[in-house]
Amino acid sequence: MNKSLLVGAVLGAVGVTAGGAVATYSLVKSGPEYAQVLAVEPVKTQIKTPREVCKDVAVTRQAPVKDQHQIAGTVVGALAGGLLGNQIGGGTGKKIATVAGAVGGGYAGNKVQEGMQERDTYTTTQTRCNTVNDISDKVVGYDVRYSLDGKEGKVRMDRDPGNQIPVDKEGKLVLSQNEPAQ
Repeated sequence: MNKSLLVGAVLGAVGVTAGGAVATYSLVKSGPEYAQVLAVEPVKTQIKTPREVCKDVAVTRQAPVKDQHQIAGTVVGALAGGLLGNQIGGGTGKKIATVAGAVGGGYAGNKVQEGMQERDTYTTTQTRCNTVNDISDKVVGYDVRYSLDGKEGKVRMDRDPGNQIPVDKEGKLVLSQNEPAQ
């Protein structure tokens, strides 16, 4: 066999293999594999969680009135006033003083009993509840500023990417496990 033919065939095979390797490498390695992360800022939303807060409070109430029209106070006052009025004067004046004392004493007794009933109170403990909202922050995403091929961009991601964001063969960011975007 011709030596030059053999050398040419070997050199041709080496050339084809090297050319294929370079072409494949340039297809696979057409751009950077990662975008450099410049800044990550968490995006938060406020969550309101209602809850019930109860506490015991002292409540002062008026005691139930047994003698709503203050009859007992009126009667006792009228008797006392009539007795005092009877001590004054004589004859017809004594009768007028007795009646006036009874009327005045009845009125005074009525008012004294009314005041006593208003001040007759008792204290109980009552539970009072109201709803309050606990407010907390929840991270809903991350605004990421990145650099890819010397250009800066911004994207919102559902997770913190760390220092780098993967880039697919077409030069697009891989934001999640399923889909590339930019």
